[in-house]
Amino acid sequence: MMELYNLYSYAFLKTPTAALEIPIGIAGELFLINGGNISALVEAEVSLSSLQNDDKELIAAVLSHDRVICDLFRQTTILPLRFGTSFVSQEKLLLHLEAHQNEYLEKIHELKGKAEYILKFTPRKLEEPAIPSEVGGKQYFLAKKQRYQHQQDFHILQTAEWENAVHLITYIHKSAIIFSSPGEETRIFLLVNQTEENLLKTQFRNWQRACPRWQLQLGEALPPYHFI
Repeated sequence: MMELYNLYSYAFLKTPTAALEIPIGIAGELFLINGGNISALVEAEVSLSSLQNDDKELIAAVLSHDRVICDLFRQTTILPLRFGTSFVSQEKLLLHLEAHQNEYLEKIHELKGKAEYILKFTPRKLEEPAIPSEVGGKQYFLAKKQRYQHQQDFHILQTAEWENAVHLITYIHKSAIIFSSPGEETRIFLLVNQTEENLLKTQFRNWQRACPRWQLQLGEALPPYHFI
C-alpha cells in the first residue's frame, strides 16, 4: 500500500460495515483510513499554512470542516476532531488509532444515539422610562433612587432565576457543561439522546417560563463536540 502523507483528519468512527455517503472536503475527496475497529475520515494534502495566510479561505475551510462532520454525524456515531487536526503520515495515524482504539470504542459506545444541544441564556435589560427633564430638586433625586432600587431588585431576581435554572438543568442533565460570562450570553451544552428531543423541548419551555428575565434559545442537534 502506498504511504500517504499530511492527512487532514475530520473524525474518528467505528469502522463501518455498510457504505457511508462521504462528502467533499476542504479541497477535494475524502476517504477512510481503516485502523482495525476504528477508522479515520481524512483528506490528503490540505495546506494549513496557506489557509492561515488568507482569511477568506480560512473561514471557508472552517465551515467545510463543520459541514463534513455534520454530514457524517447524521449517518453514524463519530468523535469529531478540532479544525486543524492532521497527521504527518498514514503510519503515524495508524499508530495513533492502535494506541487509543479501546478508549475511542468506549467513547463511541457512550455517545451512540446522542447529540449535543446548545442552550443559550441572554440576560434581559430592565426597560424603565427616562426621568422627565422637568422633574427637579428633591423629586428628581427620589426618582433616581427609586430607579436604582428597581434595577437592583431586577438583578437580584434575575440572578435567582439563573441559579435556579442551573440547579434544575444540571439535576436533569448530569453531564451539562456551562460556559458563563457575567452580564453576557451564557451557553450550556447538553448531551441528550436524540429520541428524547421532544422531552428536551418540553423542558426548555418550562425553563423559559421559570426565567422571564432571560432570553433562552435552544439549538439544533449537533455532533458531540464538547463531550469527547
